[in-house]
Amino acid sequence: MNTQEWSSRARCAWAALCVLALVALAVGCAGASPAPEPRTVTLAMGYVPNVQFTPVYVAMERGYFAEEGITLELDYGMENDLLKLAGTGDRQFVIGSGDQVILARAQGLPVVYVANWYRQFPVAVAALHPLEGPQDLVGMDVGIPGPYGASYIGWQALLDMTGIQAEDVNLVTIGYAQVESLVAGQVDAAVVYVMNEPVQLRAQGYDVSLIEVDDYIHFVSNGLITNEETIAQQPELVRGMVRALMRGLQDTLDDPDAAFSICRQYVPEIDDESAPLQRAVLDAALSFWRAEAPGHSNPDDWAASVAFMQQIGMIDADLDPADMFSNDFVPAP
Repeated sequence: MNTQEWSSRARCAWAALCVLALVALAVGCAGASPAPEPRTVTLAMGYVPNVQFTPVYVAMERGYFAEEGITLELDYGMENDLLKLAGTGDRQFVIGSGDQVILARAQGLPVVYVANWYRQFPVAVAALHPLEGPQDLVGMDVGIPGPYGASYIGWQALLDMTGIQAEDVNLVTIGYAQVESLVAGQVDAAVVYVMNEPVQLRAQGYDVSLIEVDDYIHFVSNGLITNEETIAQQPELVRGMVRALMRGLQDTLDDPDAAFSICRQYVPEIDDESAPLQRAVLDAALSFWRAEAPGHSNPDDWAASVAFMQQIGMIDADLDPADMFSNDFVPAP
């Protein structure tokens, strides 16, 4: 073979390789999933920036929402009508509890709980003296933020499940000053969140007795909530929100140190002085977030929550618990 023939064959071979490469690229592109359409989504938090939202911060910082085509904006604030906003479509996604969903459905609001976050109901009664059980509360002054929200529902459940009459305990409205009220002796006990006020009190050197509501009834606690319209029209958006949140939650459970470092970037109020306490709050929360099937709702817990709220007269509508939640968007365990 002369030089001219070799050169001609080489050019032909090179051209053939280029064609094959282009064909492979075209086939690869045809088989790849299209990138999600970018969109901005507002998540209503119902509270101020706080260590309790660490999994959301982790998912944002590590780009999990971005991978789903979501630019997430956080809407903070002590909004009492979050479920109304979700039900009317003013907000597509909110963080809220199961009892809020039940109340909203009783009012005809089409909200749906699509991912469980807290596996246990975190409300408890705390005291700075020994409590053997709920019956010890009879005759005591018990502080509570007010006659509303998860704290009040948890308190009512505790009374009902243990046979204590409401008039046998002096319930005192103290706002969110449980720690100060207990330390000053203004109340004998207070309704608290397990991962919050007891952690603060122990950090101050106090021994804390706890009666946890979850030991008596399994209420559905906090999770991700949307509405029926979003589920029907944008199911992949719902799936993406759930998937990103669950990834952030798992990362937080797997590496709390790294997660807390990310949290501090989103909660500037955590300075070097307050960091140990806030880290202790995160550590306490981890036990409420762990689950064998992350994100999945337990139908029995929904049935129990609805039945109790009907029993005490908080709702009088005939509701089907199955309408209130969906496990369809949660990744398989």
